[in-house]
Amino acid sequence: MTTPGGDGVPIASNDDVVRVRQLVRAAAAAAGMSLVDQTKIVTAASELARNTFVHGGGGSARVESVVNARGRAGVRLVFTDSGGGIPDVAQALTEGWTSGGGLGLGLPGARRLADEFELETEVGRGTTVTVTKWTR
Repeated sequence: MTTPGGDGVPIASNDDVVRVRQLVRAAAAAAGMSLVDQTKIVTAASELARNTFVHGGGGSARVESVVNARGRAGVRLVFTDSGGGIPDVAQALTEGWTSGGGLGLGLPGARRLADEFELETEVGRGTTVTVTKWTR
């Protein structure tokens, strides 16, 4: 399962955050993930979609079904925005640190819940976060 159209789902409202969660849940179930791992990747997706909307001013999410070299299935999520970027990545990845009124769980929580985590950011140009969860 790949995001319809392949370009990603726009994230411009709270309703879009919910839609991303639903797409990720369906992709994780289709990949054969356990209920626990489905919950982990959906939670990571929710945090990253909300960050894309709130901190990035909106953007998009792409959901991809993937298979690694050993034939293991997984789900890869790519969140992209054209917001202000992250000036201090180390600080943003610190548990409990928040740039606003949140709990500071977004990026560090998503990193902890995923098997693979990659963050690319440029101040003034935006951020792309890619996470992958593999079946067990």
